[in-house]
Amino acid sequence: MSAARLLLGRRGFSLFLRPSVYAQFVAGESEREIAQSMEKMSSLGLRPMLAVPIEEDLGESTGEQRYDDNMAAMLECVRMSHSNAWSKDPMMQLKITALLSAELCVKITTVLSGKPYDLDLLLRAMDGQSISFPGLDERENAHFLCGLKRLNKIAEASVNKVRVLVDAEYTYMNPALSLVTMAMMKKFNQDGAWIWNTYQCYLKESRSLLLDALCLSSSQSFCLGVKLVRGAYMDKERQLADIEGRPDPIHESWQDTNDSYNGSLEVMLEVISQNPQRHRIIVATHNEESVRQAAQRMADLEIDKDGGSVCFGQLLGMCDHVSLTLAQQGYVVYKSVPYGSVDDTLPYLVRRAQENRTVLQGIRKERDLLRQELRRRMRLGLGGGS
Repeated sequence: MSAARLLLGRRGFSLFLRPSVYAQFVAGESEREIAQSMEKMSSLGLRPMLAVPIEEDLGESTGEQRYDDNMAAMLECVRMSHSNAWSKDPMMQLKITALLSAELCVKITTVLSGKPYDLDLLLRAMDGQSISFPGLDERENAHFLCGLKRLNKIAEASVNKVRVLVDAEYTYMNPALSLVTMAMMKKFNQDGAWIWNTYQCYLKESRSLLLDALCLSSSQSFCLGVKLVRGAYMDKERQLADIEGRPDPIHESWQDTNDSYNGSLEVMLEVISQNPQRHRIIVATHNEESVRQAAQRMADLEIDKDGGSVCFGQLLGMCDHVSLTLAQQGYVVYKSVPYGSVDDTLPYLVRRAQENRTVLQGIRKERDLLRQELRRRMRLGLGGGS
């Protein structure tokens, strides 16, 4: 990829990618291009979930101005999601490491292992109070306060307009990300699930994390929004565990991960059937078995297909046969939609491809299904059928 960029130049490389990879997986760059993509999606019964392709890992910290610029991009995403008639009940994705350094998230995770922060401490910081957080030095504390204020601005702009789904990332920073997300939930989810957290079911601890969140939302009286995924960082997580000499955090087998996902899905559907106004889930998966289980259990538990408490999600350009089938049957289906220039979205797409190699197998399946359908229609045509 880098060789092609060097050979073709920036403009040539962009022109090369636009009709291929970019066109399949990205909505566009300008608001006009994005609107056209979203209108096409809407005509198929699918709902867009816009994703600003910004994230950060260790060693990529870029300074407060860059984080402020990222906040402006997120606020623009809120505006586009809300102001256009693409879909009812718009959603967007957010990565906290676009607004708060990965290094600080790791430091806070370490601090939390000794003594958890009280959520009310974070709420006071979001409201502008100058809080000194235990375990952080002056520079880290100042950056944390700035990050919380940025997140607060995005949540204030989105509440009652756009549901914000906060992505999980690596286990070495997830506790910090969950802490911040739960604080946002406590502040903004009193009357509805506007801020959601993500639970990665390939992690051995995922079920306990989900149950803890259910208990916390009940005790703190806020609504819980859950994005349920299998997970996308398996290779790196295992490599790090091996290097650091700690237990592998990932389930031993793919079947164990499937069982974990389907079990957590069952927990959420049972809770939703009892109190659909206080709990929501997006079944974010390309796995057809999990999709079938969710649909069957919704019927068993008499959960409305279009009631809003349960929806489905897949990536743009992947597993469209699953998305379209669900939409045709009356379920609420979102497609995760990155947007931006080729330069802005390429790192995001490369990372997603590296992390979702099993998902990419779905593209081959779709190709095979399309070929089968084409052959079937050709046979019908040759036989005089309609």
